[in-house]
Amino acid sequence: MSFADLGLTPELLRAVAEQGYSEPTPIQAQAIPVVLAGRDVLAAAQTGTGKTAGFTLPILQRLQPGANNSPSPARHPLRALILTPTRELADQVADSVKVYSKYLPLRSTVAFGGVNIDSQIPALRAGVELLVATPGRLLDHVQQKTVVLNRVDILVMDEADRMLDMGFLPDIRRIISLLPPERQTLLFSATFSPEIKKLADQFLRSPQVIEVARRNSTNEQVTLVVHQVDGFRKRSTLAHLIRHHQMQQVIVFCNTRQGAERLSRELARDGFAAEAIHGDKTQQQRLETLAQFKEGKVKVLVATDVAARGLDIEDLPFVVNYEIPNTPEDFVHRIGRTGRAGATGTAISLVGDDETKQLAAIEKLVKKTLELAPVPGYATARPATGASSAPIGSALMSSGRAAEPVRPLYPGMSPRQPEQQIAALFLPPRYQRTS
Repeated sequence: MSFADLGLTPELLRAVAEQGYSEPTPIQAQAIPVVLAGRDVLAAAQTGTGKTAGFTLPILQRLQPGANNSPSPARHPLRALILTPTRELADQVADSVKVYSKYLPLRSTVAFGGVNIDSQIPALRAGVELLVATPGRLLDHVQQKTVVLNRVDILVMDEADRMLDMGFLPDIRRIISLLPPERQTLLFSATFSPEIKKLADQFLRSPQVIEVARRNSTNEQVTLVVHQVDGFRKRSTLAHLIRHHQMQQVIVFCNTRQGAERLSRELARDGFAAEAIHGDKTQQQRLETLAQFKEGKVKVLVATDVAARGLDIEDLPFVVNYEIPNTPEDFVHRIGRTGRAGATGTAISLVGDDETKQLAAIEKLVKKTLELAPVPGYATARPATGASSAPIGSALMSSGRAAEPVRPLYPGMSPRQPEQQIAALFLPPRYQRTS
């Protein structure tokens, strides 16, 4: 199947071809015809499956002058609204809209917090057919009367489950109350949780349900690796893994802003090109850091869950859970940053003794056991509940046996000698033996 088989206009097909795409992904193949037909949609798909184009392309076609009684472009009433939970996702969706509408006489813009609201007003007052926005900033514009929602025909709630997690439900209800009751509503979510189903029951009309991945599943393209690590050794273990496997691009997730900032500073002192991205950074700082990461100037991006959704980084090979998320769904979203669009990736989790409950909750959600892989200097087997782990070195000394060569942890990677691996865990690079 090609994009031409989906009934898209020549202008959209030209824009898609210029991006190097020839065949639609499963979510695109299923969603585009349904959206073009004007039906409501409730869709669940893993991140990186192309869902943004799955709703952007048909929306742009429906907004074209002459299509479905669309008014003259000279008037530019707001007719399509895309809500996203984070600034980063809003920015990226807006970029996709710009790319795919390149040959169409349509206007679009984006509105999110973290920047001066006055900078967004001129574009809105000039008129746009499509607006991408975060809920809070959209309501700010509604209050200032720079946005009018009474002509909106199409509403998209992207990453709806994340919006619920972040407490946006009251804002969403208020926004929907300002929209025409006769509209098309598209709800996209990484998971079909009971809360999402309840939201769909309230705001969607006989939606077409689309699900292209197993419910609450992890991406089959991602290799999951779990290491049990003493909490005070996590940073040295992380540094060892980055060096040992020559990671040139990796996102490292922490649970708190302070933890992410501290870890990025420590990694920088260790000689890594590391930067942090979290909610305390200004929007401009976050965008600049993301740009440097994509360009390869920053090798290690230390992030909170503000970056767990929506970041579209091509061929990201590694993701590391430096701290295990308290919400198991966030684990799925974090590791979804790698293994995107058919590529393969590796997601590594460093589990401390106080994080076994979080790991068990993740295993229950994804319905699989996450086996521990060996790291030199640490226990290699899953401990019994409540038991503490002991370093491998202690066990070897008590048994009198010599350490065996350590096998590669990940496919295609060569192991070092055990003594070099252990040294890499605890010693600065200038003291390590390189023979």
